[in-house]
Amino acid sequence: MKVIIGADQYGLSLKEHIKSFLLHHQYEVRDVSNEKFEDFVDVTVAVAREVQENDENLGIVIDEYGAGSFMVATKIKGMIAAEVSDERSAYMTRSHNNSKIITIGAALVGQKLAENIVKGFVECHYDGGRHQIRVDMLNKMG
Repeated sequence: MKVIIGADQYGLSLKEHIKSFLLHHQYEVRDVSNEKFEDFVDVTVAVAREVQENDENLGIVIDEYGAGSFMVATKIKGMIAAEVSDERSAYMTRSHNNSKIITIGAALVGQKLAENIVKGFVECHYDGGRHQIRVDMLNKMG
């Protein structure tokens, strides 16, 4: 699994912290952030494109509040995303919805909470089973 990460100008500091956290825990990380992606729309699209290259990939986008990136991600055909600001939601969206991207708001989530959110998201596995009906419905949308 590769974790694709990106941030707009408001999420850069938290993105760097999350990136270090993931690397410290031996995850393969691809950072798509750069100076030309100052807007959350561009960053989210860049993360989503790389997530879609491999079914095992997961994505994390950090902007100021998480909502903008979430809205962009859900506009991309076949992408299931969730805006999260707590550990349980990060875990459950992966477990039940097979979410491939989470978005985090740097103005809402501190470093330690962000670590716990990311840990819950990347360590969790999709449960499948009864949840697959909903995931199939989501994937047909758009």
